[in-house]
Amino acid sequence: MRAAIAVADPLANSASRLLLSTNRTIHVIGAGLAGLSAAVRLASAGQHVVVHELARHAGGRCRSYFEPALGLTIDNGNHLLLSGNHAAIGFLKTIGAEDKLAGPRESVFTFADLATGERWQLRLNNGRLPWWIFSKARRIPRTRARDYLALLGLLIAGRDHSVGEVIDCTGALYERLCRPILLAALNAEPPKASAQLAGAVVRESLARGGAACRPLIATDGLGAAFIDPALAYLRGRGAVVRFDHQLRRLDLAEDRVGALQFDEDVIELARDDVVILAVPAWIAPTLVPELVAPKQFQAILNAHFAITPPPGLPSMLGVINGTTEWLFSFADRLSVTISAADRFNEAAREPLAHTIWSEVAALTGLDGKIPRWHIIKERRATFAALPGENARRPGSRTRWRNLILAGDWTATGLPSTIESSIRSGNRAAEIVTRTQFW
Repeated sequence: MRAAIAVADPLANSASRLLLSTNRTIHVIGAGLAGLSAAVRLASAGQHVVVHELARHAGGRCRSYFEPALGLTIDNGNHLLLSGNHAAIGFLKTIGAEDKLAGPRESVFTFADLATGERWQLRLNNGRLPWWIFSKARRIPRTRARDYLALLGLLIAGRDHSVGEVIDCTGALYERLCRPILLAALNAEPPKASAQLAGAVVRESLARGGAACRPLIATDGLGAAFIDPALAYLRGRGAVVRFDHQLRRLDLAEDRVGALQFDEDVIELARDDVVILAVPAWIAPTLVPELVAPKQFQAILNAHFAITPPPGLPSMLGVINGTTEWLFSFADRLSVTISAADRFNEAAREPLAHTIWSEVAALTGLDGKIPRWHIIKERRATFAALPGENARRPGSRTRWRNLILAGDWTATGLPSTIESSIRSGNRAAEIVTRTQFW
């Protein structure tokens, strides 16, 4: 069962050249979160929107699907949001799905160290003044209040700096807080990662206080929270979504896109029609050869185990000194996320599953017998958040006046996250509604 809602498509039977000239049409290429957020914002403004998606489902990396190996519906990847992710929260409010996220009332993060057996909680106070760092009960064990001043260096880091050039990547604060948080957010080993992007993570989370840092998880799945309601919203406002519809070529004239060439049809654009290109970073340059975009990517590995979590297990557990990095607890399964996971791309799945499960069993107290399991390796999950790759991220506008870019790989100022994707789509929609394209 695919987590997608098909929308009636008046163009589906077209086999020849189409001319859309009576009303402006916004063509959104790609139905990931960037494309969906742009489409939702434009549809809510009364624009005529057509979404073209290569796959037979929407959502991209942010989707749910039924996995026969588990007998369960799972997410393609585990994604954490924070209460301060204003674009993502606003998107959910618009599509009527804000209640699909759940989390604690306070900013609390639980950690476990597999090497020492220690467990602790990071508990931030709600206000911007971080008095929590002065409380041993709230801050990271083995750290001092003055240790946290080092994070200020990330807030003023230059574009070319790596994290390792700005902060000390050793010691308790780094190993027990900075590394797990930045590794998850950047999907790159922090010492080589972009200090500018790391600073953006700190600026929008820890620096804003606990009110912006409450962890939020889509407990019923990403599809139920972000994708199905968005497609229903678009359908209710007359938007068209075409699945299994691959764009082969953009006809690029001197200053505009003249036509969209698909497998079975070609759509000629009226002078005021607009194209929002919201495809992955490795696909966009094949359609726009002049485009400068990130070229290096990092993998993420997710392991899912079909077992009921034990009572009292937190919904999210950070893990230190293990292969496991984050353990997510859902009603019908336990899921593990490992970032910057290129080292596992060629690893045999079964031994890896047993290694991960042995850690999960130790963390949860469950029987060591491995339950039904499934591993997902996303080899190009995100662009590599390195200074050089961050510098390659393009803005939303292009030299073609009716071609706009969207995607978490564009210059959003954030690493590759749900929040970044939705902000890029919002920005593309804002350009459409404020610009004349002829």
